[in-house]
Amino acid sequence: NLMVVPLVNAVDTFYVGQLADPLALAAQSAANQCFFTIYFLAAFLPTITAPLVAEAIGKEDWDTAKQRVCESLFLSNVLGGIFSLVLIGFPKAVLRMVLPPSLADATVGGAMTALDYAVPYLRWRGLGMVPALFSATGFAAYRGLLNTVTPLKVSLVTNLLNLVLDRLCIFGLGKTGIKAPTMLLRIWNGLGASGAAAATSVSELISSLIYLRLLLRRKLVQWSKLFKPPSLTSLLPLIQGGLAMLLRQATLNVAFISAARRAQMMDPTGVSAAAYGITMQIYSLGVVAHLGVQGTAAALVPSSRAIGGDDAARDVADRIFAWGSILGLVLAAVQWFALPMITPWFSPLPEVRAAVKGPAAISSFIHLVNGLVFAGEGTMLGLGSFRDLALITTLGVGTMVSCLASPLGQSLNGVLISLAAFNLVQGLAVTVHHVRISPLRRRGFKLAKGQ
Repeated sequence: NLMVVPLVNAVDTFYVGQLADPLALAAQSAANQCFFTIYFLAAFLPTITAPLVAEAIGKEDWDTAKQRVCESLFLSNVLGGIFSLVLIGFPKAVLRMVLPPSLADATVGGAMTALDYAVPYLRWRGLGMVPALFSATGFAAYRGLLNTVTPLKVSLVTNLLNLVLDRLCIFGLGKTGIKAPTMLLRIWNGLGASGAAAATSVSELISSLIYLRLLLRRKLVQWSKLFKPPSLTSLLPLIQGGLAMLLRQATLNVAFISAARRAQMMDPTGVSAAAYGITMQIYSLGVVAHLGVQGTAAALVPSSRAIGGDDAARDVADRIFAWGSILGLVLAAVQWFALPMITPWFSPLPEVRAAVKGPAAISSFIHLVNGLVFAGEGTMLGLGSFRDLALITTLGVGTMVSCLASPLGQSLNGVLISLAAFNLVQGLAVTVHHVRISPLRRRGFKLAKGQ
């Protein structure tokens, strides 16, 4: 289910790469990093919603499930509206987080800078902030219901729409093969790299409308509650977990902004930044598979615990740790062997292709430890161990930032090694937490019989 979105994002990168301008890819990478930095400041709401809904459904308390969904949607709309205004009204200020001043300076002959590409891209992307949060909450609600088929159908429909709109919005009518009057072809020449962001925002709007209809039909949303601020008492479960998850996301943002900024500063041509963006795009395809494991743990652990107690939840968590580790091994091997085939898709420029090889190879090995990381994080989310998860993340981010501040941060390979250090610390910490600290603690893992 989760693989649909990064596959479409990979297509976005592919089409932007066909513009044969490394600065366009660098700008896309910078703008997307800024968008998701802001987005994830509110995305803790859907993350917390899934286990809360799963727990309520496990107790057959549908009124509480509806209340949790409506509260999350209300806060997502409020925070999303504020963040959208920031991205649209002050894109240059936001982009300064990632783009150093040297890449924003005017070039000789009036050539476009990375900032010139990134500003309109971020504005178009900002229009999709509220729909993106709404869709994420809808998906979380269905995950809490242990229903992943319906969100898959929604993702397939809306992302197929995104694929169709990509070429139209980036290149216009002239290069899409669509037969149209000459006058119309001249009128719509496309938006260039920004067209990818416009296509994504339109698709996210359609997705949010579909989820609204589905949630209304499942009676998990009530119109009056969508526009009514929830009381402080009813918000307590979201606030308790939300503050810790917000701290966790803020620390993650520091780490990944630092990495993206390092990549942007390495050369003014945008080659290193373009290579970093492509590397992270390839790496994210595997990460989303791990996120599926995380989401499964976040939903199944509290549901099993509500029905069968700690023993049942422990068995589920142990199986998820085992399967997560197997998945990490498979993803590492698949990415390693697929790199020579998929890397050329993202750019026709030889210098960009050469710059991707090393970092992309390093990123494939990170999946080996990601199996433990995401299984552990999902289990902790399901148990409501938000504070402990935030502390573990802070430890990992501290490790990564320290590596970036060292000579490792002077090369793309070093940036990816820093990311590997972050994941290694995370993997060890969540494993120790599960075995020795969590409510489900016991020595080692034991697969249930017949599983």
